[in-house]
Amino acid sequence: MKTRNLYLAMALCAGSLACGNVANAQDVFVDDAVTVTEFTCDNSNHYFSNWRDNWFIEIGAGANQPLVEKGTAGKAMQTVDGKKWTASYSFGFGRWFSPYLGFRIKAIGGALHWDTPVAGAEQYGWSRSKHVSLTGELMWDMFNSLGGVNPNRVFSIIPFVGLGGDANWGYKNHFGEQPAASNILSEYSTTHRKSVQWTLPVTAGLQFRVRLGKYVDFFAEARATFYADNWNNVATGSSIESLVSAMGGFSFNIGGRGWNKFNECNYVSQIAALNGQVNDLRAQLLACGQEVANLQSQLPCPEVVEKDCVNAPLMATVRFTLNSDKILPTEEVNVYSMAEWLKANPNEKIVIAGYADKDTGTSEYNMGLSERRAQAVKDELVNTYGIAADRLETKAFGSDVQEYPSHNDWNRIVIFKQ
Repeated sequence: MKTRNLYLAMALCAGSLACGNVANAQDVFVDDAVTVTEFTCDNSNHYFSNWRDNWFIEIGAGANQPLVEKGTAGKAMQTVDGKKWTASYSFGFGRWFSPYLGFRIKAIGGALHWDTPVAGAEQYGWSRSKHVSLTGELMWDMFNSLGGVNPNRVFSIIPFVGLGGDANWGYKNHFGEQPAASNILSEYSTTHRKSVQWTLPVTAGLQFRVRLGKYVDFFAEARATFYADNWNNVATGSSIESLVSAMGGFSFNIGGRGWNKFNECNYVSQIAALNGQVNDLRAQLLACGQEVANLQSQLPCPEVVEKDCVNAPLMATVRFTLNSDKILPTEEVNVYSMAEWLKANPNEKIVIAGYADKDTGTSEYNMGLSERRAQAVKDELVNTYGIAADRLETKAFGSDVQEYPSHNDWNRIVIFKQ
């Protein structure tokens, strides 16, 4: 816009009450202008992923041993007191919600063997049954939590806890018979034996995971599951029974694997640059307000004089991030505005002055950095917008001159001057 338009407007409203109102409104706006402050941030990484990523399926096998009531049958008949470890098999699936916490559903089943817990009933030797359990388990990646997130870590230790349900059935003694109540001593006797025992066990354990590739892990885990006393169809002795297991297998990743991260402090420079632009605009607004006030003080208006103000640049700065001479996408509009101004004023020449902040780098390094910044802006004007190179002069001031002494970061800048 040309200043002559402003003069014409002032002439038209000379002596009118409306002009006085405009002046008062302008004065209030100028007086209320504030400065944008520096942006602060939490210097920590935040991780996220698509909901389709970090799912897994586990397949495993191992051995388990029940820890239930102890009897004397094994001592009396060593020939029938065999191994109590039996095979077990597992299948699970789950998802890691973050690099630290995950959740899985795990099914485990197999046969169980244990000593018949009945003194004087040596003919039974040991008993057996079959069981299957389904638990929901919360998993914690201890290494990511304590040692920092590393998506390529080869070895991890993962504690887990869970709660679920268990069905135990097919109770038989060593000879394949269901023990009769009449053969059990009175202190253990019962007239009611269930064919299936349903319990709600609690599980805890450790998983040791070794990464084999992008989609496959090997795991080995030790787990202990705790049941109510009636789990093996005999309720006596301790009120808690347990099953210890050692298992190994493979975990297969489904979908993407890994985490995206962002740190809000990475954007401080861009935010500071935007704050600087806002403050520059407000400074220009204050100057314009003062000019309007000066014109109004001359009322009644003097003779209208045409004045071409096209030489006033739309935006006088291009800001840069720390130790960078790359023009940010947010600053491209300022280079574009300067190119448009130069095209509208073909006889004008400008100086592209580069600066650097004094708190980082040596004076010699900053001098070179500011020169590269000025040259980057010149190259953009010449190569992208076709401005003649002989109309552009670059000057480097490094950190020896600080245009913004109170705001160190603002001095990572290029300023257009005439």
